[in-house]
Amino acid sequence: MQAVNGSSVASVAERMYEPGRVRRRLSWAGPSAYGVALSVVVISDGVTLSRGHLLVWIVLGLLAFSLTNVRGWIRGVVLEWLPFALILSAYDLLRGHADTLLFSAHVRPQIRVEEILFFGSVPTVWLQERLWDGSGNLHWYDYATCVVYLSYFAATYLVAGFLWFGARSLFRRYVTMLVILALMGFATYALFPAAPPWLASHYGQLDPTTRSVAVIWSEIPVVHVNTFFEEGSQYANPVAAVPSLHAAFTLLITLILWRPAPPWGRLVLAVYPWAMAFALVYTAEHYFVDILLGWIYALVAFWTVSRLAELLAERRLRRDHGGRAFA
Repeated sequence: MQAVNGSSVASVAERMYEPGRVRRRLSWAGPSAYGVALSVVVISDGVTLSRGHLLVWIVLGLLAFSLTNVRGWIRGVVLEWLPFALILSAYDLLRGHADTLLFSAHVRPQIRVEEILFFGSVPTVWLQERLWDGSGNLHWYDYATCVVYLSYFAATYLVAGFLWFGARSLFRRYVTMLVILALMGFATYALFPAAPPWLASHYGQLDPTTRSVAVIWSEIPVVHVNTFFEEGSQYANPVAAVPSLHAAFTLLITLILWRPAPPWGRLVLAVYPWAMAFALVYTAEHYFVDILLGWIYALVAFWTVSRLAELLAERRLRRDHGGRAFA
């Protein structure tokens, strides 16, 4: 009996540590542990939206879903995520000094263009006169606008994480597009530093407007405003408004996800850039012309990288066919 029991215990132990069983356990244990840890942090500390915090949590999330391929995760973080994070961090630093390089901030040109496009009106002023009732009387659309505005800070990196895990070639294209957009944005900030609507009102160049997003933040206890401004206090530049990279990155998400998205997903993707445009204009963060230029930049970056990828794929295909023909 002892021998039988001993052999049965050994067989149970062998089954427990079979490679397939271990992989299956890791495949659900990692995401489960990650979900619990993230929930505890959010409940105790609130939602933090600084770039550093987001990147750390996304990289840890990728690890949680990659426990069966840790070497692949390490290679991906070192060769793909780390350069991406360093480039965007450098952009943050440079952006904070863009208006000190060549020119002083412009205030009136954007207002004149808005008045031409909208028959004498400035959309931010028009919207706030009709919809904004002050900090003491916030409406559902104020909170919805704030959520859309804040989504930009997380969505850009969440999409990168999703593509890295599920569509690596699209991830590389997407990251390249983001980097190109950041460089184009910085160049424009340096050549044409521009004040947003709320700052133009502060200067007395525009009818009164409220930078309402900050007011709405204070009414959402789950979002920690101090952590959100953690990087902004050092790197933010209030006159780096043209183009709106908020709008550019949002449209880029729509463009990069359009093909793989299901029909219902395409509906969300189609609405998202317009919802962001409304949020940016209504909260006095950007003029519509800033958004329009951001969309143009996004289209340029998307087309350039996509076309280059197609040309490289065609070149590889011709080379492979030529090699086989020669053989």
